[in-house]
Amino acid sequence: MTTHRIYGKLCHLDGGITLKIFSNLPFEWLVGLRYLRSGKRSGRNRFISFISLISMTGIALGVAALIIVMSVMNGFQKEVRDRMLSVLPHIEVQDIYGSLPDWRKTAETARQNPEVTGTAPYVIGQALVTRNDTMRGVIVRGIEPKEEPNVSEIARQFIAGKLGDLQPDSFNIAIGKELARMLRIGPGDKLTVVIPQGQVTPAGVLPRLKQFTVSGIFEAGHFEFDSTLAFVNMEDAMRMFRTNAPTGLRIQIKDMQEAPQVAHEIGLLLSDDDVIVRDWSKQNRNWFAAVQTEKKMMFIILMLIIAVATFNLVSTLVMTVTEKQADIAILRTLGASPRSIMKIFMIQGALAGIFGTLIGLGFGMLVAVNIDVIVPFIERLFGFQFLPKDIYLISSLPSDLRLTDVLVIGGASIVLSFLATLYPSWSAAKVNPAEALRYE
Repeated sequence: MTTHRIYGKLCHLDGGITLKIFSNLPFEWLVGLRYLRSGKRSGRNRFISFISLISMTGIALGVAALIIVMSVMNGFQKEVRDRMLSVLPHIEVQDIYGSLPDWRKTAETARQNPEVTGTAPYVIGQALVTRNDTMRGVIVRGIEPKEEPNVSEIARQFIAGKLGDLQPDSFNIAIGKELARMLRIGPGDKLTVVIPQGQVTPAGVLPRLKQFTVSGIFEAGHFEFDSTLAFVNMEDAMRMFRTNAPTGLRIQIKDMQEAPQVAHEIGLLLSDDDVIVRDWSKQNRNWFAAVQTEKKMMFIILMLIIAVATFNLVSTLVMTVTEKQADIAILRTLGASPRSIMKIFMIQGALAGIFGTLIGLGFGMLVAVNIDVIVPFIERLFGFQFLPKDIYLISSLPSDLRLTDVLVIGGASIVLSFLATLYPSWSAAKVNPAEALRYE
C-alpha cells in the first residue's frame, strides 16, 4: 500500500471528486490534497476549512508584513548611509601623530590599489562659531576645492554659493543649512570662529578668534552634518589650527561595500608608515550597530506573527485528525502504515503553510516594490503624511527589497509550518483502527 500509486480517478475518499491531474502521485499526496481542500461541505468540515483558511491568511499576512517592514528599514538605512557618504569618505588615512606631512606620497601609494578612484587631503578640528548672541559648536574641515569633488558630493549640494569660493587667504567659510538657520545668517555675512587652543597673553590664556565670511550654504540632507559641519580652505585651516600639514587623506573607491577589504589592502601598502586606515563602517560603527540591532529585533517580533499563524495550523490539523479518524482506520485496515498516515497530515499542513508563504511573498514583494506609489496614494486618499517634510528630512518611505530577506523569511515560514505538522501527524499515526470504528 505504501509503495504503489493510486490513480486520481479511483480516489473517492470522503466524497472527493476525481483529480486526474494528480493521478501519478503517491496516495499520501492524493489524500493530503483532498483533506486540504475539504471536498465534503458538512457543517464541521466547513468550520475546519474556515480555520485552515484563517491559518493560511495569517501566515500570508505575517510574511508580507515582514517583507514590507524589512524592505522599508533597508531603504531607510540605504538612504541615510548614502547621505552620510555624500560628505564622509569611503576610507580615511590619518597619521598617528596628528598630521600627514607627505600626503602626496601617501595618495600615490593608495592609488596603486585599482579600486581607488580619488584622493583628497583635509584638515579637521573642533571650534565654536558665534554670530551676535548665538553660539554653536562645529567641526571645521579644511579642504582643497579642486581635490574635494574626487572624494565627496559636497560640491553638488550647495544651495547658495559654490565650493570654488573657498580660496586660500580668503577666509571664506561654507556652512550647513541648519547651522545657517540657527545663526540667522546668509551668504556675505560675517561670523566669528573661536578655536579652543588658546594663546598666551599678559592677561592669561585666551582662545583664538578669527572672523570669516559666509561664502556658501550646503544641504547634505543629514541633520548632523547640516548643523555641525563647516568647510574652509585647507591653507586657512592649517593657519587657524597652527599645523604645517594636513590631518589626513580621504579616499574614494568604486564600490563602497568593498571598503573594509580595500582599507585592509591600503593598510598593507602603507604598513611602513605610521598611519591609521579606517573605512566608513568603522567611523560610524555605533550607528550601524544600532540599525542592525533594530532590524534583528523587528525581524524577531514580526516572526512571532507567523508563529501565531502556525499555531492556528496546529489546531486545524488536530481538528482534522479528530474528524477523519474513521478514514484513518479504513486506510490502516487497507494496509497503510502509521508512517503513511503521518505523511498524509504532514503534507496537508505543509502545503497550507507553503501556499500561505507563497501568497505572502508575492503580496509583500508587490507592495515593497511599489511602495513609492502606494504610500502617496494613501496619503492623498486620507489627507495626511506619514513623514511630514517640516519634521523629517526623509519625507517619503524608501524601500530596498533584498533577495536574501525574501529567502530567509520564506524559508523560516515554511520551516515553522512544517514543525507545526509534527504533533498532529504523530497523533494521527497513533489512532487505533478498532477504537476508531467501534461506533461507526
